Amino acid sequence: MTRSVYVTGIGRGDGRQVIELGIMEMLTRQVDRVGIFRPLDHEAPDPVFGLLKGRYRLSQTAEHARGMTYPEAAALQAELGTDELVTRLVDRFHEVARDYEVVLVLGSDYADTQLPAELALNARLANECGAPVLPVVAGTGQSAESIVADVRNAHHAFASLGCDVLAMIANRVRDDEAVRAARDLGAGQLPVPVYVLPEDPALSAPTVAQVAAALGAETLRGDPTGLARDVRGFVFGGAMLPTFLAALSEGCLVLTPGDREDLVVGALAAHSAGSPRIAGLLLTLGERPGARTMALAERLAPGIPVLSVPDDSFSTATALSGLEGKLTAATPRKAEIALGLFESRVDTAALTSRLSVARSDRVTPMMFEHELIERSRADRRHVVLPEGTEERVLRAAEVLLRRNVCDLTLLGPGAAVRKAVADLGLDLRLLDAGEAADGGAPMPSVRVVDPETSPLRERFAERYAALRAHRGVGYELAYDVVADVSYFGTLMVEEGLADGMVSGAAHSTAATIRPAFEVIKTRPGASIVSSVFFMCLADRVLVYGDCAVNPDPDAAQLADIAIQSAVTAAGFGVEPRVAMLSYSTGTSGSGADVDKVREATGIVRRLRPDLLVEGPIQYDAAVEPTVAAAKLPGSPVAGKATVLVFPDLNTGNNTYKAVQRSAGAVAVGPVLQGLRKPVNDLSRGALVQDIVNTVAITAIQAQQARTDKKDKAASMKEGGAA
Repeated sequence: MTRSVYVTGIGRGDGRQVIELGIMEMLTRQVDRVGIFRPLDHEAPDPVFGLLKGRYRLSQTAEHARGMTYPEAAALQAELGTDELVTRLVDRFHEVARDYEVVLVLGSDYADTQLPAELALNARLANECGAPVLPVVAGTGQSAESIVADVRNAHHAFASLGCDVLAMIANRVRDDEAVRAARDLGAGQLPVPVYVLPEDPALSAPTVAQVAAALGAETLRGDPTGLARDVRGFVFGGAMLPTFLAALSEGCLVLTPGDREDLVVGALAAHSAGSPRIAGLLLTLGERPGARTMALAERLAPGIPVLSVPDDSFSTATALSGLEGKLTAATPRKAEIALGLFESRVDTAALTSRLSVARSDRVTPMMFEHELIERSRADRRHVVLPEGTEERVLRAAEVLLRRNVCDLTLLGPGAAVRKAVADLGLDLRLLDAGEAADGGAPMPSVRVVDPETSPLRERFAERYAALRAHRGVGYELAYDVVADVSYFGTLMVEEGLADGMVSGAAHSTAATIRPAFEVIKTRPGASIVSSVFFMCLADRVLVYGDCAVNPDPDAAQLADIAIQSAVTAAGFGVEPRVAMLSYSTGTSGSGADVDKVREATGIVRRLRPDLLVEGPIQYDAAVEPTVAAAKLPGSPVAGKATVLVFPDLNTGNNTYKAVQRSAGAVAVGPVLQGLRKPVNDLSRGALVQDIVNTVAITAIQAQQARTDKKDKAASMKEGGAA
């Protein structure tokens, strides 16, 4: 029977989309096929369904996920009664459920629906669908005592209607009341878990694009980054410039008649100076600044949006009253903020256990990515990112900190990093090297270190000079070298000031890994540094090595790559079955290239007799059971290989890119292996999610290195005692 969970509320304004997104994230970690069902919906496109469909790559259509519209439901209920309405909606649920392993049911929204006893209707639908209920209570503007009472009453209401209550959630609670409410609700008040989520201004703030959509405003200028900025407040321009400038606040949207060019220029100049950074300008009365003013605006604050509406300022302000941010497919930053909030306040492991959702045997790309995030935050490590002014790196940093993946240090000039963060409108609190983090701060904190001015520069220069003395490197040269962000970051790792480093979004592979070769060097037992890609196919994860580092390894090096790749695979939950690839299978072919692979296979078997390895073998025989049965019957690897080792870089690099582009696989990597401490390279075309995944992998490698070090120390201690 398909498992399901019913997320509902008791009224409006509960911000339930955060919970729905969090539950969907939780479910997609466990199973491949998750469906959505919204029994009652408005006729307009459903923004939450759009968000979930896009983020979780659902093939389901909005029509397939819908029961019926509110007007249809009201008419049916009035004509044939509630029983018939429930029967038809439950029938639609089962039509959806038969296609999925788990269904997330999104309850009604209490928004002018003209349905009587809406809470009771949600409860009955949940019961008839066999779904446990997760009620969400709004905490907006309430005291802790009121929230506790509302949660108790809501639980009683659903339980008395026969519902299986999964847990209770109080959402959008003021920070000063959240701790008290959580404490009081956790004191044995209810027989189910209770979670309290505070209000997050970054979620409730609309974006400039959402303001424009609500008003039907015309965008005179502004790029996607500017339109995605959060509007933290409104400032109405009508006073003289000095008074107006004093009223500006961080993240505000300035409303002013379009003919007040002095205020337009003043606001943008203040933004350019960083005091404060505004979200944008909204010009009223249909008036527009002249061409010279608009050209000046572009020079003062590139990308800051300027909107125009025909109405006066009062009418515009009235229309904006009560406008709040929404989670939609067009607000990916808000989705990450919402998930970070949900995962920091909800025990997702306990909730999954209560749902009794069994994990799928299949491993999808999304499930693999979820696993990386879960494992990395289980034991937080510290990763340094040398490219501290690069937009994609900064966006990834915000995601990583919001999702509690690891601690971060950004390298670069402090002023330049701060300007880049402000220009992008990111929620990052930048700390100087010696500044203490504030655990209660509303924004995640990240340290910023400038290699040029850091007091560590002298220490690192001495260390680098000592390491490279055999190459004639003296202190003065070393002092210049370590100012390079890649060398500085690598030395932070070597000196234990960071656990790992990720770079390459704006640097070549050589610039990233050369310092690692010189400073960190290979770990004991590894003859070379190599790489793997995790290739996430539709139903499994394969490990490809080496596709990024070694152009033409000899037999011994190829064997080393195979052994390292098997160790890496096992460390990330992929059972290693190693295929040593060639253009022939078994004894069917000959030649220098085949002989190299055959020799490498023999070395692997001698050094690691515990590993399942086959070679030489062709790719199709390695991964396709029917081909394997014909070419290598009885092989424990053929047709079931999980680690595929390519004979040279030309073959490996082209193959991984062909599979990535033609088969739609998600390629995570390259992940470097063989170093004493983790340093990983990014493609210069890396997306934000690629950076997030690579940092998570680096954090996990650091966890493993720490565990190995502890195990080795314990073994030596036992040996000494013996």
